[in-house]
Amino acid sequence: MVDSLDDDQKPVYQVHPLRDPRWAELVDRHPHSSVFHTVSWLRALNRTYGYHLLAFTTSPPGVRLENALVFCRVTSWITGRRLISLPFSDHCDPLLSTSDEHLFIAALEQSLHQEELSYVEIRPKQPFTGPTSFFHSAQSYCFHQIDLRPDLATLYSKFHTSSTQRKIRRAERESLVCEVGRSQVLLDSFWKLLLITRRRQQVPPQPKNWFHNLIDCFGNALQIRVAFKDQQPVASLVTIRHKDSLVYKYGCSDTRFHNLGGTHLLFWRAIQDAKRDGLRVFDLGRSDCDNPGLITFKDRWGSDRSMLTYSRFSAAPPSGTLGLSFRESAGRIAKGMVPYLPDRILQLVGSALYRHIA
Repeated sequence: MVDSLDDDQKPVYQVHPLRDPRWAELVDRHPHSSVFHTVSWLRALNRTYGYHLLAFTTSPPGVRLENALVFCRVTSWITGRRLISLPFSDHCDPLLSTSDEHLFIAALEQSLHQEELSYVEIRPKQPFTGPTSFFHSAQSYCFHQIDLRPDLATLYSKFHTSSTQRKIRRAERESLVCEVGRSQVLLDSFWKLLLITRRRQQVPPQPKNWFHNLIDCFGNALQIRVAFKDQQPVASLVTIRHKDSLVYKYGCSDTRFHNLGGTHLLFWRAIQDAKRDGLRVFDLGRSDCDNPGLITFKDRWGSDRSMLTYSRFSAAPPSGTLGLSFRESAGRIAKGMVPYLPDRILQLVGSALYRHIA
């Protein structure tokens, strides 16, 4: 059923993107859509975390969707009620024109008060601003992407000589074997490395069924890439293809084998595959601004760096929102506990916490 939110100029409707066949068509043709707008990503969120999905649009029922702003409604007894566009997404641009922004801001303000939400958060590539006292900047991140249009030789020449290029050559000398696919063997190898990595980072892993659902929902568009040394998994990436872009979403490795260059070889092979398939962009995703190591790693691939600044709407200026406070508190607790938890308990903690974090 479609609900209408009244506006002085034009009504704004709510639609369900998994039930409305117009949604996939909008994502296919809109120039600002990303992998995070797709039915596959939305379905994986719904299956794994039970989030309710909705999208705002000015297009009436029965006509082609011309614009939309998609959300998950997150309801948590720990972090409160809010609309997020979208959970666990690096970026999610509003699929609308600048002239429509005031209509959607009015609809968001109405939902904020009617549903008694803590806040509404949007995660655009470009800052989403508007004439409203309810708008606040939220967190900012570094964002990297590689322009894949130059030929492979030119791309390789832009890699950092003494780090990236050297690591690729080392991996090739070590005869690392790179496998690509979605098999249970590759998923198990990725998961083993993910547990090692998350423990090293002192945070719980995502629920394992999240990755099962991503594989099931994306099909051939998702690839698990694993580098092996003598049948031992040493590094792994998860990439997802959308339109002319390859999106790097997850990566993990075993530090005992970092000197072999497995991660660098996987990135290079991903770039080569993307070029072979005619893709134009390698989206390396966001990095926390206080993580200089990861930022430097992405810089050294000759990537373009920009800033992502999320936009948040709330009834009052944030003095430390409940959601953010919970993440910070959980992070401090995790750093003390994670190194000592057995794998099984660590997985249970991750499965219990992630739906509240969003």
